[in-house]
Amino acid sequence: MRDLILQCAGVAGIAVALIHGVLGETKVFAKATIQPESLRTLIRLVWQAGTVAWIGGGVLLIAAPSLGSESARHWIVGTIVAVYAFAAAANAWWSRGRGFGWKALGAVVVLAVAGY
Repeated sequence: MRDLILQCAGVAGIAVALIHGVLGETKVFAKATIQPESLRTLIRLVWQAGTVAWIGGGVLLIAAPSLGSESARHWIVGTIVAVYAFAAAANAWWSRGRGFGWKALGAVVVLAVAGY
């Protein structure tokens, strides 16, 4: 059962990452005025680096049960929980507790800990 919960955390993590990437492109950068243009490109790439990292974390959570190593599971879950928890805290602070982003990130953390 804990393997399934951990894999659900991975799927949720990937979903959160994809939503983050799409909303960044369609809501944030569609309205943002950033000059010079080269800086705008850099900021978009850094934003999407987070998206790619969260997708990678989700993939690792999905794969962790099949690795057959409790040590690998420990380090994967610990690292991904730290990454998502920091993102959830930062999002909650930035949004002053409104919105769904920090809640979605927090749900991934809760699932990952439950699947540990």
